Amino acid sequence: MSFPRGTGIPEARFREGDRLLMTGVDLALSLSASGQRPPKAAMLVAQRIMRDVIKGGLKPGDLLMPERTMLEQYQAGRATLREALRLLEFQGVIALKPGPRGGPVLQDPDASHLASMLVLLLQLKLAPFRSIVEVRSALEPMTSRLAAERISDEGLAELAETIEAMRDHPDSQEVFLAANKRFHDIIAWSSGNALFGYIIDSLLGIMDGTVIGIDYPGPRRAAVVKAHDEILQALRTRDPAASEQRMREHIDAYERYAKRKYPEVLDQVIRWDRMTS
Repeated sequence: MSFPRGTGIPEARFREGDRLLMTGVDLALSLSASGQRPPKAAMLVAQRIMRDVIKGGLKPGDLLMPERTMLEQYQAGRATLREALRLLEFQGVIALKPGPRGGPVLQDPDASHLASMLVLLLQLKLAPFRSIVEVRSALEPMTSRLAAERISDEGLAELAETIEAMRDHPDSQEVFLAANKRFHDIIAWSSGNALFGYIIDSLLGIMDGTVIGIDYPGPRRAAVVKAHDEILQALRTRDPAASEQRMREHIDAYERYAKRKYPEVLDQVIRWDRMTS
């Protein structure tokens, strides 16, 4: 199944013209006049690179134009251009391929960068683990409802595979966590909404539980497998209401389990330095 990652940015946002896009000089002058700090030159170059990526219809794996061409195209110094590329690399948008035939290669970013940034921001606000549970409880039933109308047969087959993986490896928490995340990822991306996909994907990356001490013993894993099977059956019948309800019950059960077994964990601030890669 091919998830629509990176496809949620409307091309209209990157069209030429004063109506939708200010030049770097215009933007800098505007911010200067308003008392705001102008953006760094490297950020402006990075934004122009991404505008041209969208306009050019490039796909993950495609090589961007060489450095020499970029220097001419964006009228930037080498140090500024390289900083712009490092900004994009840090965000997971490109990878810098070494060698004479290398250069910046467009990537299909996963949600790990968003998850890391969310945890950093939440730590600064001293937000507890409970806040992530609440957001997930609000969003996942909706993604399940949308997926009931939009998921492909291939997506349904992949959901079944994750359930089988859990059943075939009942004593492996590693397999359980990977299959559990995959199950919820597939549903989120099958909602047809890239923003839901990235948000749920990032929350799942934070909420595997092992980072802050939530364990999943055998009975809890068995309950999750049963819940996943019920969600899958509702999705197979293309029933939005039932799919939403089964997911809501599943997330509520997780929240009750966490509150009963790990009440202190829900009040912990999730630390950025404890994020797994």
